[in-house]
Amino acid sequence: MIVHALIVAGGRGVRAGDGVPKQYRAVGGKPVLRHSLETFLAHPGIAGVQVVIHPDDRALYEAAAEGLALAAPVDGGATRQASVLAGLEAVDASHVLIHDAARPFVTPGMIDRVIAALGSSDGATPALPVVDSLRTGDTLVDGEVSRDRLHRVQTPQGFALPPLLAAHRIADPAVTDDVAVAVAAGMTVALVVGDERAFKLTTADDFVRAERMLAPLMISRTAMGYDVHRFGPGDHVWLCGVRVAHDFGLIGHSDADVGLHALTDALLGCIGAGDIGTHFPPSDERWRGASSDRFLAHACSLVAAKGGVIDHLDLTIISERPKVGPHRAAFATRIAEITGCASVSIKATTTEGLGFTGRGEGIAAQGVASIRVPA
Repeated sequence: MIVHALIVAGGRGVRAGDGVPKQYRAVGGKPVLRHSLETFLAHPGIAGVQVVIHPDDRALYEAAAEGLALAAPVDGGATRQASVLAGLEAVDASHVLIHDAARPFVTPGMIDRVIAALGSSDGATPALPVVDSLRTGDTLVDGEVSRDRLHRVQTPQGFALPPLLAAHRIADPAVTDDVAVAVAAGMTVALVVGDERAFKLTTADDFVRAERMLAPLMISRTAMGYDVHRFGPGDHVWLCGVRVAHDFGLIGHSDADVGLHALTDALLGCIGAGDIGTHFPPSDERWRGASSDRFLAHACSLVAAKGGVIDHLDLTIISERPKVGPHRAAFATRIAEITGCASVSIKATTTEGLGFTGRGEGIAAQGVASIRVPA
């Protein structure tokens, strides 16, 4: 038996909120789709993984699947049934497990049970019992439905590939369940034990539930960064990625943006990745005059590579002049654009005329970053 997994990720997920299809939204520091991809790729019973995507989502898919050994994705159709058919046509195996990308918490045990059932049945689906009482009615109860023989089906649903492919080629495009396609074609489908953890992400509340479920697997880290640059000739300074007119410039190997440098060091400190000089040494001519947003974006990419999520960024600028107040909103907006973090706090203070900042010799900045990373 050669078993491939087919993950259907072509939906739009409008009920889940946000502007990104739900399979590409982050849960526990990684895209929803990647959770399933990693589980199937790591399973010894799965010989290959094929993904069906929406044609407009290729860039999102490439980001979610980065570094994983996968076949090229297949573009889906106008309906789920059309997308599954497109995926089945691309699979070369004796059996296939079809899985919804919106179920990120599929377990190895579920995969085991579905594959085992395929030894004696044309198909198999994980299922859970209906435990709540069922009643009929509109505004008033007018009847009862027995829970006997009722099941809540999940995915992955497994099938012998040749008969399922033949069934899908003539199936009603409106059908939304592969078990229905199989049964209509006369295939036998076994019920195996599902898992409550493998619920489907449909609404915004489901994402809250998913984050809570994964919370024990994430740990919080906080670190501080500090940077100083002295004034020199010029007519502007760069602060937080924003050009600010001033009587002087700031001296540095790069653009001397103390705000972005402090936040870069804070993020690097959260993951134990050294400091800004480690990654962008001032002895390297490549970084002479470089825009510091490149440094901060690099630190963010390192956090993301570890499965981290940036929760909050806090920056205090220590300066007599230029005044920060008129630029505070622009500073926060620019930092949010670079980092993807919506929670950014900008504060300013002086040293009451004391020290080098008090004497107007330069600017200092202190940044604090809070992130979550997998435990």
